[in-house]
Amino acid sequence: MLTPVLKKNDKQANLLIWAISIVVFGAVCFLTNVKVLTGLNLGFNVHVLALINAIINGTVSLLLVWALVAVKNKNYVLHKNLMLVAIVLSVLFLVTYIGHHLLANETKFGGEHNGFYYFYLFILITHIFLATVILPFILYTAYRSLTGEYEKHKKLAKYTWPLWLYVSVTGVLVYVLISPYYLPHL
Repeated sequence: MLTPVLKKNDKQANLLIWAISIVVFGAVCFLTNVKVLTGLNLGFNVHVLALINAIINGTVSLLLVWALVAVKNKNYVLHKNLMLVAIVLSVLFLVTYIGHHLLANETKFGGEHNGFYYFYLFILITHIFLATVILPFILYTAYRSLTGEYEKHKKLAKYTWPLWLYVSVTGVLVYVLISPYYLPHL
């Protein structure tokens, strides 16, 4: 196992994890509904940010799978590094996600009465719900690892990892399904 890099302080960690989770949730809720910048001409298609989001989500998905393989092979250093990169990319995703929603008009999914629409809605709703609740799980799982509490980390990771993977994979799928409706804006 690895040497812990953080000193265990559950009270401080709880406060920090919940503060970050609440601030991020509030920021996403508020900023994705603010449309004051939608008419701004930045000299590039703002929907490129949605493509960047999909690329980041796809990369996080690959990192999560690679990290699982690494930990199964007892390569804990590689596992830790891959998971830290996945967390950093998720922060970058959050910035570009908010940027896209601040700058782009709402895009409606076409063909509301076909099977793809209901599939899209299911994927979108489950993606949004799980993306909303996954952040504190990710942070607690990382905290337990960084403090050397590997049994607690492993128990949390059994739930966090598949949910995070689902959120990252469905993020790509949401982009693939909605991106044809960006075309009139390109």
